Amino acid sequence: MVEELMVQQQVDNVWQHMVGVICLNLTDRKQVKPVLTELFKLTPTPEEFLKVWQHDSLSDFIKPLGMFNIRAHRIMRMTNDFLKWDGEDATKLFGIGKYGSDSYRIFYKNDIPDDVEDKELLRYINEEIMETVEVHTR
Repeated sequence: MVEELMVQQQVDNVWQHMVGVICLNLTDRKQVKPVLTELFKLTPTPEEFLKVWQHDSLSDFIKPLGMFNIRAHRIMRMTNDFLKWDGEDATKLFGIGKYGSDSYRIFYKNDIPDDVEDKELLRYINEEIMETVEVHTR
């Protein structure tokens, strides 16, 4: 993954996005990017993920991120939820809160929530989205 870009800008699908959200919680993106790159090479879809990983093996794999047992539990539960999810409210997915919901709305629904609080999402909105809007309205 490219260092300058957000994880959300470098994933191939919504499930990968949500896994990234869980992994980014309380962790610097510099730690997360190499782990996600390898994880998604091995299992790029939720279906493949559930065939390959069990809680213990996933915990070992994501150990460099810290909180690995909690993260593994959240990723496993979220992935099971994801396969039944209607694609609307991201907070219905286990382990996905406001940041994940805001991020999903921005990157997949083209909807900017009025109350975004995360500094990286705000930076992205101000630098990427608003800049594009200005160029198109000139």
